[in-house]
Amino acid sequence: MPKITDTQTIILTRAASRPGNLAMPLPDGLSGAAAKMTVTKMIERGWLEEVEANLRRNEPLWRETGDGHGTTLIATEAGLEAIGIDPVVASTVSNVRKAAPAEKAAGVAADDTPGLKLASIRQGTKQALLIEMLQRPEGASTSEIVEATSWQAHTARGVISGALKKKLGLPITSEKHP
Repeated sequence: MPKITDTQTIILTRAASRPGNLAMPLPDGLSGAAAKMTVTKMIERGWLEEVEANLRRNEPLWRETGDGHGTTLIATEAGLEAIGIDPVVASTVSNVRKAAPAEKAAGVAADDTPGLKLASIRQGTKQALLIEMLQRPEGASTSEIVEATSWQAHTARGVISGALKKKLGLPITSEKHP
């Protein structure tokens, strides 16, 4: 497997945190020939994919195609795997984007596609451990989470309500036991 550079890692990490795994805009200071060379290598390795940009949603352009349209870049499943992120949604995003031109031809507007707010979870992190614990049939108590993660109780509750419920949109239920 080819070695990934720091610049490529930054591009893919930022893409993983953006809705739809959008790799644009590129990091500050990366422009011109250096940007073209970096992106070309990443596309060749299958880490990035060039797709039609949705100009109605003001997606940043990678390049213009000359016919009033443009393309943007998204991180692929292979790109997310290259930086150690579980690519659960990368293929779904790619399929939705590829289906959009077909829907447009069938008379369905590209804006009718619901806004995707997708995120990937890196394996081996405390957040991944927390999700794993909460997915058990019996769930997990705050004290179990605190013990497993070495977090304070208020931090565990904050991660559950902020990162898991609000940012990732995971369904979380809680119960009080006497």
